[in-house]
Amino acid sequence: MTRIPINPELLTWARERAGMDTFALKRRFPKLDAWESGALQPTLRQLEDFARKVHVPIGYLFLPEPVQESLPIPDFRTLADRAITRTSPNLLDTLYLCQQRQDWYRDHVRLHALDPLSFIGSATVADDPVITAEAIRTTLDLSLAERQQLPTWTEALRQLVSKAEEAGVLVMASSIVGSNSHRKLDVAEFRGFALADELAPLVFINAADSKAAQMFTLAHELAHLWLGESGVSDPEAGRIPEQAIERWCNMVAAEFLVPMEALHAAYLADGRPAAEIQRLARMFKVSTLVALRRLFDAGFIDQATFWQTYREELARIRTLDRGGSGGGDFYRTLGTRTGRRFARAVLSSTLEGQTLFQDAFRMLGVRKTATFYEAARELGVML
Repeated sequence: MTRIPINPELLTWARERAGMDTFALKRRFPKLDAWESGALQPTLRQLEDFARKVHVPIGYLFLPEPVQESLPIPDFRTLADRAITRTSPNLLDTLYLCQQRQDWYRDHVRLHALDPLSFIGSATVADDPVITAEAIRTTLDLSLAERQQLPTWTEALRQLVSKAEEAGVLVMASSIVGSNSHRKLDVAEFRGFALADELAPLVFINAADSKAAQMFTLAHELAHLWLGESGVSDPEAGRIPEQAIERWCNMVAAEFLVPMEALHAAYLADGRPAAEIQRLARMFKVSTLVALRRLFDAGFIDQATFWQTYREELARIRTLDRGGSGGGDFYRTLGTRTGRRFARAVLSSTLEGQTLFQDAFRMLGVRKTATFYEAARELGVML
């Protein structure tokens, strides 16, 4: 039995990087303590199994020292008022996968000689958020009245995603890495990110969040695209971020979802704040935190009332179920996870012989040819 001489610090780094339960990992690899201390070296097969389990490229474990990983795009997160010091492999792998999809789609757009999208990078943080919010609403051809008539937040989110994709934005939402249901994304780590590009702008939403929260995240990331700024974000309506970009994107998102003029018309002055934010949240199909923030922005509640209600509402929300687990109808989930615009483009290109099936399978998270053809039928690419 041949054992592989490696730097034991790499095993410790890989375990900590994965953020997995140590006891569960040691049950799977009983000799892990000995490997990490250098008293024993793993075999090649054991090392391969370990690398798969902790989601690290096995080549990393043969390096002389741990690789210094960093996000490939700007990081605008400040979770719970503290900066993020380590990025999980789940977020990294999701970002890399979306970048691969974006690269493919950019080439697809060039092949079909489609025009660049003029709204990407059309705004600056010096612009009035109200004007930018209206520009987004106009570009997406969105009607506030139509959204208010929708029965649920799910329908409102679906409408917003559809309108963004019709405008040329790739919108992907998932609570797992790729199609691996064992690798769940943590909403406590990030809520979304934007990959700005004139030909293939992409927004990813962490679908582990509530539907109402996903609405705000999508609006926030659209503001990033209008700035032409890529980045990972943790947008929350009630918190005021330190970064100027994030503050501006939050203001645009809030005005986009709850226009101040419409809020003044809808506000009932004789209602209690807790009851009023629930009513406004239902009316505008936004989270209660967005409704609360807009009441404060409008001057309808003072700062003390805002923060007291904010803390109470945040505690209530944390007891509720989040958005989704990645289950449900596979083909509908595929259209959400990869975005209908992207999925249809890949399916069409593959059926036309321009993209290899193996590349399509990898980008769509499909394993079987029969599944591929059924997806093409379900998404209207073939009869």
